[in-house]
Amino acid sequence: MTRPILIAPSILSADFARLGEEVRAIDAAGADWIHCDVMDGHFVDNISFGPAFVKAASAHTDRPLDVHLMIDRPDHYFPRFTEVSASISVHVEATHDVKKTLAGIRDAGCLAGLALSPP
Repeated sequence: MTRPILIAPSILSADFARLGEEVRAIDAAGADWIHCDVMDGHFVDNISFGPAFVKAASAHTDRPLDVHLMIDRPDHYFPRFTEVSASISVHVEATHDVKKTLAGIRDAGCLAGLALSPP
């Protein structure tokens, strides 16, 4: 079975001062989803943004939000993203019970994804 290809540009490179315009530009370009790379400065060396920023972005689009949690303890933080996210991905290498985290994401009504960071 062939699945359709979905285009989900990341807002990580957006001009945060113009977030609404940037998200609307992604919509106008025909993207299927909006991708949000959430980084905590622990699991990965960068810090990006949190749930309030993702919620603010969601106010400017009807497109589904695809949240990629590159964070330690995604089990603790994913509930803060379920209200506005269609999909939440977590890393298998993060500190959490993977099976329980994925089940919790699904139970909240979101698609659950598992990301890998090979060496």
